[in-house]
Amino acid sequence: MLISVFKQILSELDTVKFKLPNGQFVPAHFHITEVGKLTRNYIDCGGILRQENKLNLQLWVASDAYHRLKPNNILNILQSAENELGCSNLELEVEYQQSTVGRYKLAFDGVVFQLINTQTACLAPDQCGIPQEKPRVRVTASGLSCNPDSGCC
Repeated sequence: MLISVFKQILSELDTVKFKLPNGQFVPAHFHITEVGKLTRNYIDCGGILRQENKLNLQLWVASDAYHRLKPNNILNILQSAENELGCSNLELEVEYQQSTVGRYKLAFDGVVFQLINTQTACLAPDQCGIPQEKPRVRVTASGLSCNPDSGCC
């Protein structure tokens, strides 16, 4: 989700809720401890130089159970970050710690913000020898069998 979309949604909400991929909610007394502009320069496994720019929003939960950030508070935090960091309309990433620090994409279901798991992947599968997955074929109970060497299953 782009910062502009996040801000537009925030401007229409009374409360902010974040839901984790497992269905649990980030406690309502979360803090935003950090807003950071992340620039990542790297070379993928195919030798291609890449750059990624994101705005990272770090959520943290303390023992102050009465703490509540209203949408307007978050908008002010984002405005300050945009001014100080000089970031444009970047993709937003959310960071939240459970057993380890997780990085999530963000979606909105009309009521709550959904934290979506991020995944690693090979960025140059054609250059590093990863075979393409073959389409899976369903074998019916008609007695037909599939030879594993045939490439059909």
